Amino acid sequence: MAVETDRGWFRTFMERGGWWRAVAFTAAYLVLYSGAGLLMSALFGDRIADDMFADTATVFLALFLPLAAGSALLAGTVALLGWSRPLFGRQPVPGRAWMWIAPLIVVLAALLRILGTDYGRYTAGVVAMTYAAGLLIGFAEEVLARGIVIHMLRRRGFGELAVMLLSSLLFALMHATNLLSGQPPATVAATMGFTFAFGVAMYLTLRATRFLIWPVLLHAATDPSTFLATGGIDEAATGGTDPLVALAGASVLLYALLAVAALFLIRDRTDPDALQGRP
Repeated sequence: MAVETDRGWFRTFMERGGWWRAVAFTAAYLVLYSGAGLLMSALFGDRIADDMFADTATVFLALFLPLAAGSALLAGTVALLGWSRPLFGRQPVPGRAWMWIAPLIVVLAALLRILGTDYGRYTAGVVAMTYAAGLLIGFAEEVLARGIVIHMLRRRGFGELAVMLLSSLLFALMHATNLLSGQPPATVAATMGFTFAFGVAMYLTLRATRFLIWPVLLHAATDPSTFLATGGIDEAATGGTDPLVALAGASVLLYALLAVAALFLIRDRTDPDALQGRP
């Protein structure tokens, strides 16, 4: 009986939606996700190298396992709330033709990084495990930021401009937790600036494609290709020396310009009654 009461309270809390509940849920998720990372460090610290991509075991223990725990938590939350259809089904807000610019930039930037990566720096196991972790990054971060958070904002009747800005801001703030892993504040600040603009691009991708799976997959290609092309998470915000990787770095400016344009072009509003999912 106690379990049913707790589940009922949680469903009520989440289904009421709104920005502060989205913030509270995100904060709770980050605490649990960060806790999983700290647990991995405590249990397997002697097997985790200082360089995240030094060996397959380090990628698995320091990156893949905490992300697997976070992904399982989010998948369980979606199932518990019965939100699989509204999150993964066809989205209720149609996109505009210009929004296809966002996924095009994401795809081109990822391809340039993939082609410009010096794979001789890594073992085959590191590359494979990094891309496996990338799938979990795409799933966890998109289900949270472009799935749960956006759904909660729309349920309270927020206009799509506010939905875009608030979900992207929260997505950027999520990356402040990189300070806990010892990243320099300047790197974290640069990452947060990038992730805000990238979050807008992922929102536009969601609108253009009408399905959450596409932001998940494009995000899953972006992070691991960036990590491997630049040499690691600490260097990911600063670009690389390969010409193709440097060209891919121009995507940061394009995301920023697209975000500014979106401020003037997005005026849609979602009817909260239309958020129950579609077959």
